[in-house]
Parts: sequence; structure tokens; C-alpha cells
Amino acid sequence: MPSRSELPGEIPHKKFLKALRRLGFEINTVGGKGDHVKIVWPLTQKSISVDTDLRKDVLYYLLKEIEAISGVTWEQIKGEL
Repeated sequence: MPSRSELPGEIPHKKFLKALRRLGFEINTVGGKGDHVKIVWPLTQKSISVDTDLRKDVLYYLLKEIEAISGVTWEQIKGEL
């Protein structure tokens, strides 16, 4: 898990979702509330709500959740961006 200082300031929302889709996540634009999008890890059917505003502090906690439910690391996501 990278430290907050190693994360980019902001990532475009669509670019981040495309990277997650390439890594195996299912994207559900209907499942989230408001500006949020629901991503689902198909092996466990666990989901995470992703906000359209991916600031550094939000991204940090989001990456922790993604790694906990799927094992997908920041390095793998960064490679797909």
C-alpha cells in the first residue's frame, strides 16, 4: 500500500474505472447513490462505492478497500491507467 504522498493528486474518474474493469471488476453505474458508482469483485460479489471525486485522501481509503476485497494492488491499477 503506498503512502498518501506517493499517490497522484487526482485521477480522472473514467480512467480509474476503465483500469478496474481491465483488472476484472464489474462496474455498475445504477447501483451507486448520486455521483457514486458501484464496483463489484465477481469472485466474492463484494462491492465498493466509488465517488466521482478521486482526491488523494479518498483514493487512499478506496485502494485499501479494493486490496482487502480483491487482492488487487495499487501497482496493478497504476499499470492499467
